[in-house]
Amino acid sequence: MTRLCWLLALGAGVMSAAPALPAQAARAKVPFGAGESMTYDVKFGPLNVGTGRMFVVGIDTIRGQPAWHLRLELRAGIPGFRVVNVLESWMDVTTLNALRYRQETQQGGKEERRQAEIFPERKIYTEKDWRPAKNGGGMQEIDRGEHPTVAQPLDQASFLFFARTQPLEPGKTYSYDRYYKPASNPVTLAVLRRETVNVPAGAFSTVVVRPIFKSNGIFGQNGRAEVWFTDDDRRLMVRMETHVAFGSITLLLKEFQGSGVEP
Repeated sequence: MTRLCWLLALGAGVMSAAPALPAQAARAKVPFGAGESMTYDVKFGPLNVGTGRMFVVGIDTIRGQPAWHLRLELRAGIPGFRVVNVLESWMDVTTLNALRYRQETQQGGKEERRQAEIFPERKIYTEKDWRPAKNGGGMQEIDRGEHPTVAQPLDQASFLFFARTQPLEPGKTYSYDRYYKPASNPVTLAVLRRETVNVPAGAFSTVVVRPIFKSNGIFGQNGRAEVWFTDDDRRLMVRMETHVAFGSITLLLKEFQGSGVEP
């Protein structure tokens, strides 16, 4: 009986000393949800030259972490010249850090692809490019190796969704050292003005934002993009203007699906 009492006491001591299991981290509050989809007419002057899409594919798992799968598409062209720009990002649902980034660009006959694996906890990223092989035999993979990144990394696609979580007060400029390539920081969001705009989906009160990245792409310095977000909690992108190789193009919201808010 004495031995049994000692064993029970020892067992109770071990159980009380066992560490508590960590609670699951809560998702960051965001104004979008799985299934949100926006479709755009793409204009070159008065001409309709293509379509664009901005949507939340859903929640994937990247290296064990739940992540928003975000995608932006721009497909446009004029006779003799076509542009395709596809950006994909996987953004941690808790920290809103980017974990993976893909980019596909076609302009004229030139095609390039890029993928980055981003490790915020280690402050590194690895990157690969695919470019046309010199011998004309398809795409050549180029391993760019491992590089340091910032503590809270974002890419061009996830930055656009992250911007929707910010106050965006007209007259203010927001600066972030969060682009996953440190040399390209800071990224700035200049909130230019409030404006009511009419697009095929209707009339919207908006705030106009100029995002500036020190890199290539539709939000790069050469693109001189401006974005019209709805002036409400949803921050839907209803209009965008940017510059491409053959001139300036405009995206106008045509259709919208989804509540815009995750339950």
